[in-house]
Amino acid sequence: MNAISARHVGKVYGGKAAVKALDNINLSIDAGEFVALLGPSGCGKSTLLNLIAGFELASHGELEVAGKSVGQPGPDRGVVFQDAALFPWLSVWENVIFGPKTQRVPRDQYEPRAREFIRMTGLSDFVNHLPAQLSGGMRQRVGIARVLTMGSKLLLMDEPFGALDAQTRLTMQELLLSVWQQLHPTIVFVTHDIDEAIFLADTIYVMSARPGCIASRIEVPLARPRTLDDTTSAEFNALKRDILHQIRH
Repeated sequence: MNAISARHVGKVYGGKAAVKALDNINLSIDAGEFVALLGPSGCGKSTLLNLIAGFELASHGELEVAGKSVGQPGPDRGVVFQDAALFPWLSVWENVIFGPKTQRVPRDQYEPRAREFIRMTGLSDFVNHLPAQLSGGMRQRVGIARVLTMGSKLLLMDEPFGALDAQTRLTMQELLLSVWQQLHPTIVFVTHDIDEAIFLADTIYVMSARPGCIASRIEVPLARPRTLDDTTSAEFNALKRDILHQIRH
């Protein structure tokens, strides 16, 4: 069973001047696969992510997560936005456990998970800090630990590192790869950064300009585990040139 399956999915925003945001989206994502959605601004990458998350409904076509039609959001799908969207009055620990606690998950189930994911994301020394006391990269670490603690096996990430400086962004990319290699969740990662997509993903779906559709599916040939040295290899740069030409075309 595929983690995500989309067949002829489209999205139209109504009104007098209807806007077709997505058209005839077809994709199949395996469990544990790391997928990047790549394309120019306004091509519908975030719209497609919102459909998978259940924040919006497709206008037509079939969209399934773990074999079930998507009709609403659910804890099986954790979403990480560019803004970590933390509760500013809660500590790191309280933010991380907020989801399962409010869903009345037994404490002895979620607390060990929370401690493990806080350790995995490098937050052990910051559990009592408020979000305002953290850097942008640290707040995104909290966001990742939070969705993992919820038990989400599918992570939907909408340009989560887009607002970070270059050095912090690279650090967060390495952290995310480390988390993925240890846990193997399914990840759908929206980005407009070609280097980021190649470095992180198993598979890249390149989307066309609006109305967004899948222009191509690219399997990234780089071996795992990956390091920053891979980003200067001839293979990496050749793939980057190919994708750049596709997007510009």
